[in-house]
Amino acid sequence: MNSTSATTRDRTLQGAGSAVRTVGIGTHYLRYSTANVLVLLAGAVSFPLLTRLLDNTQYGILGYYETWVMMAVAVAKLGAQHAIIRFYPHGGDLERLEKFATNLLLLPMLASLLLWLLAVAILGSIAWFGGVAFSPVMWCAVLAIPLMVFASLVQMIIRASELSRLLMVTRVAWRWLELVLMLAAVIMIERSALAAYGGRILAAILVLAFYVRWIRKTLRFSREAVDYGQFRDALRYGFPLVANEIAAIALISIDRVMLKGMLGDYAAVGIYTIGYSLAIQVSVFMSASLSESFIPVANRMYETGGAGEVKALKQRILLPMTYVSLGIGVAIASTGSELLRAVSGPDKAASGPVFAWIGTMYALYPLIDIGAYGLLLHKRSMTLLKITFAAAVINIVLNLFFIPAIGMMGAVYATAISYGFLALAVCLSCPRELLRLPDFRSLLTAGFAALLFLLALRSSGLFGLRSEWPRLFASGGLWLLAYVVPVLLLDARLRALLLGWRKAKRGLAGAT
Repeated sequence: MNSTSATTRDRTLQGAGSAVRTVGIGTHYLRYSTANVLVLLAGAVSFPLLTRLLDNTQYGILGYYETWVMMAVAVAKLGAQHAIIRFYPHGGDLERLEKFATNLLLLPMLASLLLWLLAVAILGSIAWFGGVAFSPVMWCAVLAIPLMVFASLVQMIIRASELSRLLMVTRVAWRWLELVLMLAAVIMIERSALAAYGGRILAAILVLAFYVRWIRKTLRFSREAVDYGQFRDALRYGFPLVANEIAAIALISIDRVMLKGMLGDYAAVGIYTIGYSLAIQVSVFMSASLSESFIPVANRMYETGGAGEVKALKQRILLPMTYVSLGIGVAIASTGSELLRAVSGPDKAASGPVFAWIGTMYALYPLIDIGAYGLLLHKRSMTLLKITFAAAVINIVLNLFFIPAIGMMGAVYATAISYGFLALAVCLSCPRELLRLPDFRSLLTAGFAALLFLLALRSSGLFGLRSEWPRLFASGGLWLLAYVVPVLLLDARLRALLLGWRKAKRGLAGAT
């Protein structure tokens, strides 16, 4: 490498570690939420098309293997993604950045590839010598694992660097590219889960080519920087979170495996997956944007200013978040089934109650995610693992009783109960100096406005409308009038906050 290119790389490295401090959490949240809105828009296009192009059985196959892929990826990452976020060397020291990249990205990725190759060899031996015919979709799922691991680790480095603009652009580009290629494969080749998976893998390969180029330009690795002690420390911190992630995936997705095993029907899995997939979009919009912008900033504040600054940050976030969560939650609970029928067609109506229950749960859970965030700041990853594992066990046990008794909705009720346990246990375990839940006034105001909306919905009868889309538009109008307007009128703090954001936005635009 010549001196000019070396200097350029050093400047890029320096920028990755230090230049991001000019951006605040509000800007990060705006970028992440914008990205998630655009991702959701892609979902709004793909979800109704795929649910119409693929029958319940093919959609169930996608959901079934996706569960196993998520679990395998969680193991294969070796917890490195959590260590990247927690131990990122803020400050821009080039030597520390080089050691960080070598020991927390390169070494975990190499170890992950070795594990993957071993697993492929075992599966290949079973297929060759044991005469077992694995599904082509399963082999596509196996191929996707190292791609997803690498993407996750790189995205965590971008996120830890607080380069939210880059992460926003690449995530949106990936989702829309995936949408185009999956739909093209399903429409032009075959209406099957295999074709859809092929399009997804091709999109991942194209995006990862860009990530490789970014890594080569931005990070530096060297044999001299290898520090197995740092690598072991990262694994020691991350391994409990690997188990926690697996438990979290089991909590979210084990229902699909159990539905297939207990009911013996991919169609039931498909009905459940369709409703759950739409609910996941709520989680992406409500929780992902917030956690991606909140956690790196909270980590930095805790390291530099202590628990008081983190708690003050939570207080600023929870005021508007309480009104958003309860407002969206009551809207989904009351109109979620109709929304799913509208976007997926009447033949997918059975998935409506799944979305109404799970979507409401995901709308409310960000209040716990933010208010009770503290265990990881205290590096108590084992405590978090025990809580998540207990919630997953509760979900599995309840499924064993509920699914045979009441069918697919038994899995829905089991999930809701286990998430309720998870929320309570996380709140009770959070260190007191970091716990900050929504204040009583905002909860009371939001609850009153939600009740007002439900009364308006019931008393109006939605004006006798019969078709789904007109009913949804009418419900949206009532929500604005009966929920949003009363909230703004009753809480002057929220009005002042929105006015402050508006002035700050104008000032930023003027400065630009």
